[in-house]
Amino acid sequence: MAHGPEVTAAINRLAFQGDVLFDRFQMAVPAGQVVALLGRSGVGKTTLLRVIAGAEAGFDGDVRIAGVPAASAPIPGFVFQDARLLPWCDAVGNIRAVAPRIDDARCLALIDAVGLTGFARAFPHQMSGGMQRRLGLARALAVNSGLFLLDEPFASLDRDTASEVTDQVRRVFATSRPTVVLVSHDAADAARLAHRAVVLAGRPARIVADVDLPGDPAERSLAEIAEITATLVSAQARDI
Repeated sequence: MAHGPEVTAAINRLAFQGDVLFDRFQMAVPAGQVVALLGRSGVGKTTLLRVIAGAEAGFDGDVRIAGVPAASAPIPGFVFQDARLLPWCDAVGNIRAVAPRIDDARCLALIDAVGLTGFARAFPHQMSGGMQRRLGLARALAVNSGLFLLDEPFASLDRDTASEVTDQVRRVFATSRPTVVLVSHDAADAARLAHRAVVLAGRPARIVADVDLPGDPAERSLAEIAEITATLVSAQARDI
């Protein structure tokens, strides 16, 4: 059962100082689906996240969240490439920094949900990089548990830590069934988490591949993840 909202984006034109990034671009994310955006650095993936978040006003087009213009819709949960935690706040304080009205029970439940039980009063410097990323996910959940925008959330983590954090994210998504747009340069991230992968290329950006991924991400085996990754690497090779 889908819990997250449908996202639709129709961008007639988006340009920065004459450089046209999107022109007659359309994409839809069904309710409760995880869609991965793949493509080279600079192709416009993060800009597209900003448009969906309602944070990019300088474009001609229409972007809607559950039928509501993005700029008027509830703020999505955003997970960044770096955790962007407040070093002077513990885990609870970092969550309350983005969701001041959250009650104690909900705050602790989110900390538990991302695998940080027992670290409610720990400060960022007392956490590993993977733990900090998970706290970033908890903060996003506190803001909006239905729509997540993830911008290279596993970048700069070592392979084992990235795998651990990815597994935790996958468990959270399997439980709450949000709508998710995941930006990554790594096809394996899409293979582990996404229902669908969209490959962007060119200037203006265009969709060069739109691939429905088989099976439920929460149930994919390592062999299935490897096979999907290989398929997406081939799809990314169309980026010419």
